[in-house]
Amino acid sequence: MTPEVTARAVLIPVKSFHAAKLRLATVLGARAREALARELASRVISAAAPLPVLVVCDDDEVAAWATEHGARVAWTPGLGLSAAVMAGVDQLATEGVELAIVAHADLPFAGGLATLGEAGTVTLVPDRRRDGTNVAVVPTDAGFCFQYGAGSFERHRTEAARLGLPCQIVYDRRLAIDIDLPEDLALLKVAT
Repeated sequence: MTPEVTARAVLIPVKSFHAAKLRLATVLGARAREALARELASRVISAAAPLPVLVVCDDDEVAAWATEHGARVAWTPGLGLSAAVMAGVDQLATEGVELAIVAHADLPFAGGLATLGEAGTVTLVPDRRRDGTNVAVVPTDAGFCFQYGAGSFERHRTEAARLGLPCQIVYDRRLAIDIDLPEDLALLKVAT
């Protein structure tokens, strides 16, 4: 008997490169922040292979960049991060995708995204502070309500419980590293 294949796709929310990484403004100028945001997002798209990628955004430049990188675009103007991700997951559901792997665009060491998660289960990968959710894998038909921001990891665990879905926590040091604060930049230098 052959195992059931679950249709998967990676969903990456990407904000305007010009507006990205504002918390790094004390140590990086606007051009450097923009270049960093592009580079990090490009790494996450590469880490999604061989799965298809859907980029949710509300910026023309990001949409063009995503298309150039072989991703499709879900246009989500004015929704904010959580609602934009939910709109993207809904779009994937209508396309027959069963598992959405939501990976943020600022993961410099992203890898193995295609192998995360399993049918009927929520899989969460927290950031290294165990506060935020860097990657979340959700069944697209579950009605999972994303709630990003400080403390999102616990809120997402609570949401899985509310839906009655098993929740698998994956502590992956590569996926736990995101670049949000000036001190995070040192982590990029260690790896180069």
